[in-house]
Order: sequence, then C-alpha cells, then structure tokens
Amino acid sequence: MMNAKELKKAIEDNVKVLYRKTIDEASKEQVFYALSYAIKDTIIDEWIATHKAYDAQDAKILYYLSMEFLIGRALGNNIINLGARKEVAEVMEELGFDLTDIEDQESDPALGNGGLGRLAACFLDSLATLNYPAYGCGIRYRYGMFKQKIDNGYQKEVPDNWIKNGYPFEIKRSEYSYIVKFGGNVRVENLNGKEKFIHENYGSVRAIPYDMPVLGYENGMVNTLRIWDAEAITNFSLEQFDKGDYQKALEQENLAKTLVEVLYPNDNHYAGKELRLKQQYFFISASLQRALDKFKENHSDIHDLPKKVVFQLNDTHPTVAIPELMRLLLDEEGLSWDDAWKITTECMAYTNHTIMAEALEKWPIDLFKSLLPRVYQIVDEINRRFVEQIRARYPHNFAEKEKNMAILYNGQVRMAYMAIVAGFSVNGVARLHTEILKNQELKDFYEMMPDKFNNKTNGITQRRFLVHANPLLTDWITKKLGTDKFITDLPLLAGLKDYLDDETALAEFMEIKYQNKLRLVKYIKEHNGIDIDPNSIFDVQVKRLHEYKRQLLNILHVMYLYNKLKNDENFDMYPRTFIFGAKAAAGYRRAKQTIKLINSVADVINNDKSIDGKIKVVFIEDYKVSSAEIIFAAADVSEQISTASKEASGTGNMKFMLNGAPTIGTMDGANVEIVEEVGKENAFIFGLSSDEVIAFEKNHNYDPVSIFNNDSEIRTVLMQLVNGFYSPENTEEFREIYDSLLKSHGHDRADTYFILKDFRSYAQAHEDVDKAYRDKKRWAKMALTQTANVGKFSSDRTIEEYVKDIWHLSKLRLDNAK
Repeated sequence: MMNAKELKKAIEDNVKVLYRKTIDEASKEQVFYALSYAIKDTIIDEWIATHKAYDAQDAKILYYLSMEFLIGRALGNNIINLGARKEVAEVMEELGFDLTDIEDQESDPALGNGGLGRLAACFLDSLATLNYPAYGCGIRYRYGMFKQKIDNGYQKEVPDNWIKNGYPFEIKRSEYSYIVKFGGNVRVENLNGKEKFIHENYGSVRAIPYDMPVLGYENGMVNTLRIWDAEAITNFSLEQFDKGDYQKALEQENLAKTLVEVLYPNDNHYAGKELRLKQQYFFISASLQRALDKFKENHSDIHDLPKKVVFQLNDTHPTVAIPELMRLLLDEEGLSWDDAWKITTECMAYTNHTIMAEALEKWPIDLFKSLLPRVYQIVDEINRRFVEQIRARYPHNFAEKEKNMAILYNGQVRMAYMAIVAGFSVNGVARLHTEILKNQELKDFYEMMPDKFNNKTNGITQRRFLVHANPLLTDWITKKLGTDKFITDLPLLAGLKDYLDDETALAEFMEIKYQNKLRLVKYIKEHNGIDIDPNSIFDVQVKRLHEYKRQLLNILHVMYLYNKLKNDENFDMYPRTFIFGAKAAAGYRRAKQTIKLINSVADVINNDKSIDGKIKVVFIEDYKVSSAEIIFAAADVSEQISTASKEASGTGNMKFMLNGAPTIGTMDGANVEIVEEVGKENAFIFGLSSDEVIAFEKNHNYDPVSIFNNDSEIRTVLMQLVNGFYSPENTEEFREIYDSLLKSHGHDRADTYFILKDFRSYAQAHEDVDKAYRDKKRWAKMALTQTANVGKFSSDRTIEEYVKDIWHLSKLRLDNAK
C-alpha cells in the first residue's frame, strides 16, 4: 500500500485529471472516484503478481460459475483487505472528508439478488483470503434485478443504473472476447469417415469480459471476478439500413443489449424464458472458451484438463456448462465422445441450493432445441446413454425410474438432473437440506450414485459482515481477545465465552448494540421519515421475498399484536420495532401483495397515537448489501421463519448471529446447526418440524379452515384482510392473500406454507422473546452467546471443506505476502 503522502497526492492528481478541479472544489462523489482509482492503482501490482504466480506454480484453478454475485460496495472492503482502513481515514480527514461519507457515494453493483449471489461473493472473499486461485464468472448486468421504489405501499421496479458513471474497480479486457452463437441449424458432414457437425445460419454476439479484483485479507492475493458484457458483432448494418430494412440492421444490436440488461428477466412468458436461457448460455460459453484457452497456453494435452481446472455450478442456472464443454471438446478439440465425457465428468461439480421444485430448472425442449441446436444434440445423447444405464440397473421398474430421473422427459430438459448425472460431486448447503435431497427430492439419484452426494454448510465472510459492517464490535472483540486474528480465524471468537458472566463486558457489548441501533435509527429517519425508538426491540426480517420465507406470517402476527393492544387494556408488551427489507421478483404477484400489506399495516399502526409507540413497522426500500450491513449490526432479533424443510440453508441467519442477535425461527436450513452451536435455550424455536411438514404434504391432511373457525383471534386477523381495515379504499386489495390461506386452487392447496398451523407456536415464541428481553442481563448473555459461538459459520471453513473434498486446490505462494 502506498504511504499517506503518496495516497494524498494520488487522490489530488486524480481529481485534477478526471474533473479539472482542485480537491477543495470536488464533490464527495468525485472524491469517491479519485480515491477508488488510487486504491485500484495499489491493487494492480498485487493482481499482476498473483496471476504470474498462477502460471509459475502451474496452479489448479477453480471457475465458480454463477448467475449472481452480490458483491456489495468495493471501496471499503478493499481498504480493509489491504489493511489500510486507519491510514486512509486519516488521509481523507486531512483532505477535509469523512471516509464513511465517501464510501456512501458508491452504488452497490447490481450483479445479484439474494442469498445465492451473496454466498458467491463470500466464497470469492474466502478463496482469496485462503490463497486459492479462482475466478468468479458471471454477467455484467447493466441494470441488475431492479431498484425498488415503494409508491403508495406498492413495489415499483425502476432500472438500477449502477454503472452510469463507470465503475472504478473494473477493467475491460477486450483481448479476451469470444463469439457466442444462438439459433440456426446444424449440418453434418462426413470427413474421412468421421462426422463433423457444422453450426450455420446462427445469430451471434461478442462476449467481452470485465475483470474486478477480489482481494484476500492482508495477504497480497488478488483473484478475479470476471463478468461478461455483450456487444454486437457488427454494431450497425448500414447496407441493411440503406435498403430500408431497419429492423434487420438493429437486430444484432438489440440481442447484445437485451442479453445483459437485467438479472433474471421475467420468465412467466415465452420471450422471458428464451432470454433467460440465452443469458445462461452466453456467460457459460464465453467463460468455458476462455478457461480452455487459458489452460492451453501452458498445457499441450487437453486430457489433463481435470488436473488443472474445476468448474463449480452454483445452482442449476449454469448447468448448460456440461453440454457446452462437451461441444468444445468434441467439435473444437476433435475428441471422441468417451474422452470428452471423461474430462467433462471429472471437471464439473454441482451445488444444489433449493428444495423448491420450481427452482430446479426445466426448459421446454422446443425452446432449447431452437436456441441451442448443437448443444441440444449433445444433451439428447447424454440422456440416451443415461437412460440405457437406468434400464440396465432397474429392468423391473424402468418406466418409473425413467420418469423420475431422465434428463429429457415429458417435453422438458431437466437441468438439475443433468448436473447430477454429469457432475462428480453434488452438494447441499446445510446438513438438513442435504438429508432432504438424499431422502426426498433426489432420492432415486442418491440410491443410484450415493458417492456423489455430500454436504457443505454455507458460511459468511467476517471481513464484510463484522470488520466492515460493525467496526465498534470489531474493536471491542480485538481488545477482549488481545488479537485480531479472528478476522481470518473466526472460531477464535469462542474466547468471548470467558465474558458471558462478566457484567461489565456484557454492558459494553449491549452499548455497542445501542450505538449501532442509533445508526439505523438515523438511516430509517433519512430514508423512511419514521421516528423509531432505539430502546425498543429491533425485530428484523430482511431477505428475498418468497412465500416459503413467510414474511406473511410475520406481518399477520404484527396485526394480531396490534389487535391485542387495541382490545385488551391489560395486555402489556415491550415496545417493538418490526423491520422488513425485501424485493419481490417483478412477476411474483403474491409476493408483491405481501409488500403492499406490510406497508398498509405500517400506515395504520405507525399513525395510531393510542398505542403509545408500542409497535412500529418499517419497510426498508431497496434492501441491498450496503443497507444490510447497517441492519445486521443493529438487530436485536433475527427472524428466520421459513416453513421447515423449504429453506436450503440461509446465510442471513449467520450474519445476525455474528452481530449478536438471537434467532426466532423454525428448525430449518442452517438454523438447525446454529441452535446446536448456541443451545436451544439461546434461540426461540417454534413450529412444525421438517418431518411433520413433509408428512402433511404427503398425506394431504391439513385443514387451515378448521383453525380459522376455532381460533377467534386468528379469524379476526384474517377478516381484516378483506373487510377494509387496512385498505379502506379497496376492500378486495388483499383478497388473494386471504384466499391463499383458506382456499385450494388447482395444485396449490390452501395455506401451502402452513402459516396458520404455525401461528400460535410463533406467537408463543414472541411472548418468550418479550419476557427474555426484559431481563437485561439474561438478554445480554444470550446476545453475546451468539457472537461467541459463530465460529463454524465462516465461509473460510466452508471453502476449506470444498477444497478438501471437491476441488483439490493448492494454496498459492506469494512473494509479496505481508
């Protein structure tokens, strides 16, 4: 890292060169860019040295293929990983700026949506910190998923133009551009007795990579996040334009533009499905072409690829990598099927992130075939050979097994099944999730190929979610432990257990929580215009909005508490602030209705003076990594209330735990393992178990209407959905939510996610929270117990397990390591 004097000069020079200004004339945003470019200059040398070490040590490289990388703001994290936070803050102060204000000028890169993308970002951080060579490969979305605006309580999606002024930490690498082809047809020629497949009449785009540095913590290691942009091959056809065929002239331009415009285009119509499949193939084909070329720069025998390259498929979205690698090996490298298949199956590993059937991607065969004709031929052959294996293995119940396992079936390409057939490893992301995959969802595959299945419980990076997000707590832990080594060795936080009965330490810990609550109070006042009481319990549910995550259960319970306050003068509750943050997918109507309901309830409750501020409800607009960091540090209670058996893991639960917030939750996903670490007495567990949920689903013997009929308080809450209590202008506003809880529709039975079934148990858990929080010493001990026992949930541990069991990478040795 450059010294203070050099850094100051670099910032001043950048302001002058970029904006023709002196530092005292520059805006905060201009100073952000000037500082970022100065930091990037520092990083570049280490970045170059790291990649020279890749080659010199002939390192095996991981390519982490993911549709999402929710990386969060880069400036602050890069400064921390350079070990320069204090020095940079001092330089900024000398120049008349506050570093935190400057960091706030950065847009969150809009490259992901939820936990899947955030996990990918944590993994990249850990890989670099642990000295493992890796590329993250994804798409450079121009507008991300969307920027969420709340307008009259409704979610409105507007473009998130995060790169409108350029992004200082990326480098365009035009020299590594590749052509990606769509559509057309495949012609077969016979050359010397060998079939040659020729793809013709296709449309194509050029994939251009942009590289972002991923820094390890104070170790000189800089890996790369490589995200692909699309450009038209011929930007504009003047000839077509002159002939009057304007549409043809713009076709390629439009294809390139739409490919990288948004994350997860709405796929509830054919055009959206087609675009989504195009996006997947686009970044996969470009990433694989580059990976093969990089391998061939230093190796002459393509058969050695599995010794030097491993591809991890982050969920089913990148599964098209399997037939695409086959295509490259067969058609470009001229290998036989058996050789190509051996290489492919030794290079590909698959992480399953979901138990939800709709997320196990399936494509209509007609769409897949017309869009990727050669790739489809390969999928067809993979399927044909696999079906023969099924027939040989299960001659007596072949039809049933084919139905449950074939890649091509009933007019669909079943991508998850292809990932399992071709991957050498299939992992779940929490112990419970992996067991459900083995015994329920993927039971037939587990029976046929048990050795492939393994578990890798997710983790989070403490560099971002403790060191960057909660500097007060980081400093306190460093003082208490007498070391900051927990920044790269999280289990050292177990040393905090020595302070669980130390009243002074507990008071200090809770004072840090209070200061972080004040920071969030300020954020909410600025962004929502709502005054909240920092002495109230901050009860937080922030995550992607999906019915199985049950934000609806949470807000129905808030309505229930409000009714009790209004109707029972003896009801005493500790003041509580319910904080929500979530985006709903643009086409997910019921999820968007839930957002409207939360905001409508907030409008009524927050403006009711008679309840004396006992409840406040806040919906944080456009929830993202930078706001998450403020929220996790301030939370008192972590809401992890998914229907048991539906959440693969969750990582928000770990971030709350790291920052000292006990969990109220079901025994689902990683909650099970969190409770093992902290003890049941330090969590608030409620609701059906995963076995009970699965049994109800199997036996179809759950009747929510009987609960509605027999529980007057629940009935009142539900009636308020349809009697205009929260929607006086439109009594039918929440009819669909009401119906979803009480009426079956087609495949959907009433109350699919057991909200009414778990309601009473959830309400009881909240009473337990209220009681526990009143005992200040008990609560402080519970809160510190979370932080002291979080060691297992570092993504560093997860990565070491992937390396040992799946990837078999070696640590890179760096001469410039500190």
